[in-house]
Amino acid sequence: MARGAESLKRGIRGVLGADAYEKYLEFHAARHPGHEPLSEAEFWRDRTDRQDRNPQGRCC
Repeated sequence: MARGAESLKRGIRGVLGADAYEKYLEFHAARHPGHEPLSEAEFWRDRTDRQDRNPQGRCC
């Protein structure tokens, strides 16, 4: 039962985009080893700025 709840939680986070920073860290580590990744605050600020400059199919 606990595994099912954890799986559901991961699924919801994925749909909402809440796991974007974790995915960024994985990507960054694989593509840019030895380089410092953005902090979480910097990541979200950059993501929001990019979305504001290039709005695409957002509901809000």
